[in-house]
Amino acid sequence: MHLTRRTLLKATALTGAATALPATTTTTAATAAPAAYAHPGLLHTTADLTRMATKVKANSAPYTAGYAKLTANRHSQTGWNPRPQQTVYRGAGSPQNYTLLYNDLHAAYQNGLRYHVSGDEAHADTAVKILNSWSGTLTSLQGSADRFLAAGLYGYQAANAAELVRDHPDFELDRFRTMLTEVFAPISDSFLLHHNGAVVTNYWPNWDLTAVACVLATGVFCDDRAQVARAVDYFKNGDGLGAVRNAIPVVHDDGLAEWLEAGRDQGHTLLGIGLMGTVCEMAWNQGIDLYGYDDSRFLKGAQYVAKWCLGEQVPYTPNTRQKGAIGGWSGKETASAAASVDPNMTRPVWAMIANHYTKRRGLDASYVTRVAAKSAPEGGGGDYGPNSGGYDQLGFGTLAFTRDRATGNGRLPGAGAGAGAASPTANASAGTGADPTTGTSPAPSTAPNHPKTQNLAATGPTDLAPWAATGITTLAAGFLLLRRRNRNRELQPQARQTPPQ
Repeated sequence: MHLTRRTLLKATALTGAATALPATTTTTAATAAPAAYAHPGLLHTTADLTRMATKVKANSAPYTAGYAKLTANRHSQTGWNPRPQQTVYRGAGSPQNYTLLYNDLHAAYQNGLRYHVSGDEAHADTAVKILNSWSGTLTSLQGSADRFLAAGLYGYQAANAAELVRDHPDFELDRFRTMLTEVFAPISDSFLLHHNGAVVTNYWPNWDLTAVACVLATGVFCDDRAQVARAVDYFKNGDGLGAVRNAIPVVHDDGLAEWLEAGRDQGHTLLGIGLMGTVCEMAWNQGIDLYGYDDSRFLKGAQYVAKWCLGEQVPYTPNTRQKGAIGGWSGKETASAAASVDPNMTRPVWAMIANHYTKRRGLDASYVTRVAAKSAPEGGGGDYGPNSGGYDQLGFGTLAFTRDRATGNGRLPGAGAGAGAASPTANASAGTGADPTTGTSPAPSTAPNHPKTQNLAATGPTDLAPWAATGITTLAAGFLLLRRRNRNRELQPQARQTPPQ
């Protein structure tokens, strides 16, 4: 039995205020709001897909190299046969079969992308077959706490794959909407509100970010304005560690900002950067500027992570977070320094970020640009190992996000921006952050072996040993301390407890 869908209460009031204005009008947001979002309009817009096809047809680099990575991937072939399940399990103690889901979703996405680039309808037919088979079968996500990861990761991926073929005559659009809203989104909504009955700091940033990505993607796909407003509000104001100021708590004068999970390990940090970038890109394509929010805080965090992944020294402010269940066991964990890195480790997360800030916005992103070049051409699911961490991002950024320098001074998309949090005109200045309207294997848990820890303190699957944490020291004392050094704003989050489920 899947969870009842809940509403993030304080975001509900933002629904009416979350409407973008076209750049050429001064009409109020309420009267300018279109009935639906722009489609396709998650990771890829019509203009993006046209650009990919045009550039590949013209044999332009680096698009051709990116497309070669796509066509070489086994998931992008038209012979792919889906294996839908009624119940998907992720987590210890259950008959785990979630690998079937993420492999099929990546096959659907890759075939959909190949269709738009090549025009070969066989790829569209394959994507539709995969997605229809799952929407006609799947009724529940189950397992340990990892079911929240499954809902978040595979919910946003399912929406993005379906967005590529939503106009196909054989695609069961209404049935797919039902699956997203009844199977995936309620679990992610519940996590953002209740955090599985744990204290709000129990889960590292990537847990929140998977849920935000799912809530945002399913909201756009289903034209659910309240759903989108909840995701946007959580990104800006959420209590959990995935909210932007909690995930990136310390901003330095040199323009770098510490990524909290760098104190855990490199793999989960790359996951978090990729997820936050995904959220920002999907929002941007609907006229919502999260990339520039809070003086482009995400850029500063991405620059920090990129420099660190290149093997260079970065500062890290020690912090202690509270763990445990509300009314149950409790513990504390301290991250004292940035973890060690493997300069050869990469994930397909950098092209999207680099191209936004340097090409759309014309900003300096030297470390991000360097690591993106080192990671190119980016592949996708199946190119980064056989385990779940290699499928956490949809990838193919070299093909999908390489773009010419914009001439519009970083202007937000104007058409179909159904729930933009800011006017495109107001946000046209690059990097201002103005807002005028307002998987992977975790670190082993060191919490006491209390019965309640099995679900509440679980921190992910155990199938990716190379992603084990190396930068965590567990202490027996101390409360959550996330020290901020932002000259413009100091924020001292408390370990606030949310109501139990």
